Amino acid sequence: MADTQTIDVVIVGSGPAGYTAAIYAARAGRKPLVIEGLAPGGQLMITTEIENFPGFKDPLAGPELMAAMRAQAQRVGAEIMVDAVEEVDLSSRPFKVKMSSREVAAETIIIATGAEAGWLNIPSEQKFQGRGVSACATCDGFFFRGKKVAVVGGGDTAAEEALYLTSHASEVYLVHRRDEMRASNIMADRVANNDKIKPKWFRVVDEILGDESGVTGVRLKDPRNDETEEIALDGVFMAIGHRPKTEFLKGQIEVDGEGYIVTKPDSTRTSVEGVYAAGDVQDKVYRQAITAAGTGCMAALEATRFLEE
Repeated sequence: MADTQTIDVVIVGSGPAGYTAAIYAARAGRKPLVIEGLAPGGQLMITTEIENFPGFKDPLAGPELMAAMRAQAQRVGAEIMVDAVEEVDLSSRPFKVKMSSREVAAETIIIATGAEAGWLNIPSEQKFQGRGVSACATCDGFFFRGKKVAVVGGGDTAAEEALYLTSHASEVYLVHRRDEMRASNIMADRVANNDKIKPKWFRVVDEILGDESGVTGVRLKDPRNDETEEIALDGVFMAIGHRPKTEFLKGQIEVDGEGYIVTKPDSTRTSVEGVYAAGDVQDKVYRQAITAAGTGCMAALEATRFLEE
């Protein structure tokens, strides 16, 4: 450990939570290190237009917002590395953080690694991401006012996304491989009683159709007999779950049944003193850029107070 640099605040992950934490920690004089991961900027890097982040009169692209946050963090004194954390040791302070190219010691750690949306992993899905394919109805539903969309999934997330989209879209197809939802009874009932939602039972997405302008439809397949049908629509929302990026923690911190880091009420403190969690890695309810930024601010302030004490 004698040759290992000790840093006051190490931020694992980037995106709105990580960069905001870096800004606040740097302004507090803590010279934070941000380990961005191998996909810097998080999920907003595949978001084409953002209209709901305060302070911008006109829509802006997700990568543009992330580049501005990153540059601001660097300007106020944060060190930023494009590297991935392979493992951490949280058994004692200073904590050990091992990357592929470097190992550091951390007096405090802010985990802002986010969560990955579940995808179908078909080429057409990747082709039209940001051009009609989304994994966040509250982020992108506004762009589908008066249009037809499909939601893929059968759990509570799919129900919530479909119900939310009815406030914007003219029709919402709910595509599920079974003949009933896996969602809770109350959510399934709400879906069943909403005239705008049209279930497509025993169906899976075979292909997302489109042209240079974006999504134009979807081809569905019945897994029982491989029969297909095509539906003309303007957007496809994936609602097959999210997976928080916590593998590198290897059971060293308390998580819930879905793998999200558990934080103390009204706080970003975790089960390990000196370790904080911000953004989608601990938030499975809101999953918005602005809420991620807010918890990033909270985490930096709490880490700074912890160091002062």
